[in-house]
This record gives sequence, C-alpha cells and structure tokens, in this order.
Amino acid sequence: MIIRTKNLTKAYQMGAEEVKALKGVDLEIQKGDYVAIMGPSGSGKSTLMNLIGCLDTPSSGEYWLNDRAVNTMTEDELARVRNEEVGFVFQSFHLLPRYTALENVQLPLVYSNTDREQRLERAKQALEAVDLADRMGHRPNQLSGGQRQRVAIARALINRPSILLADEPTGNLDTATGQEILALFDRLHQSGNTIILVTHESDVAVHARRAIHLRDGKIERDQINEKTIAAS
Repeated sequence: MIIRTKNLTKAYQMGAEEVKALKGVDLEIQKGDYVAIMGPSGSGKSTLMNLIGCLDTPSSGEYWLNDRAVNTMTEDELARVRNEEVGFVFQSFHLLPRYTALENVQLPLVYSNTDREQRLERAKQALEAVDLADRMGHRPNQLSGGQRQRVAIARALINRPSILLADEPTGNLDTATGQEILALFDRLHQSGNTIILVTHESDVAVHARRAIHLRDGKIERDQINEKTIAAS
C-alpha cells in the first residue's frame, strides 16, 4: 500500500463561514496503480490532490504515504516528502524561462544537494525517457506546449518519486498533443510508476485503471476502468 487515508477532512475559514472542502475521505492506492481523481468544480478534488502531495495539511483524519504518517509531520519533513516522494506535473508547466530543459529538469536534485555530475546524468536520462534527447539545450520559449509538458514530466521523475501527481496535465494543450502526453503517461505506468491524475475530463480519465469520483467533499464512487484493463 503506497497511500492510505482515513476520515480525511479539510475545512477553510472564509470570513465568518467555515467551508468544508473534504468531509471524511477513506482512500487506498496500491503501488503501481494508475488512478484518476474526478469531480465537478467544488467537489474537493484539488483539495485532495494538495493533501496527497503534501502541499497542504488536513484539518483532521489520517494520511499514510509508504507507511509514514504524513498528518503528524513537521514542515521540514513535509518539504522533504514533496521533494523526494512526490513528482508534480501541473497544467501550466512551471518551467523557469531562463533555464534550458536540462537545467529545469535538474532543479529537484539541486535542492537535495546531489553532486553536479550525477544531476547531469540523471537529467539526461529523464529527458531521454520522455523523448526529448534532442531538445536538452532549448529554453521553454523554444519548445512547443507538448515539449514543455514533457520537460515538466522529466523534472517530476528525476527523484524517482513514489507517486507521480498530475493536475490537469493536458489542460493547456490541443487535443492531439494532449493525447501524446497521455500516451506518455500510459508508458510510464507500464514501466512501474504510480500515477494519480486529477481531471474533470472523462476522455482523459479513461486512460487510468481506476476512477475515483468526488462530489461535495466525499467519494461518490470508486470504479475500475474495464476498458483500460481490456486494452492493456
């Protein structure tokens, strides 16, 4: 078991009103799973993603990542988990414009004090894994949207994280390029990566093995994607 939550809740104070974004979520995700978290706006899917990725802390409940109780961690411990255990892929790429693809991909290793030679080698391998061996010296403005997202995926993979957490990763891409990125996720899953994909689009979620639907801060249904399993 790579992820387990028990009665996870999250509430925000909005002026005098308390808004409950999550209302007791029980969730289990196995190593090697490919899971889509779905739901309409306001369902709690972004909040759940932030808690799973240690970008936020729960109001109550328990969260274990690799058998470690995340909900009891200090800020320093959470920062270490974010850098070493979770690979983030965002809709808007979050690449540094003055850095080359190779330099952008190396950044998580800089923060973990990995020596320069090892950083360089691992960044090259990560870019090769996303089919960008010929674009290592290019800056983001010299790359297409799909190529930028591939750089972001390579950066997410550089620390060999326990989970790859992708938030609407095709949201800024045209349909054809989005399908190329989803095909890359399929390939990464087949090679053993655990992927959690947050999306509101059913044609994106269909690539996952499992779809968790949230509504009003609770899991409405948790289903296996039979079509994906049949195609694999």
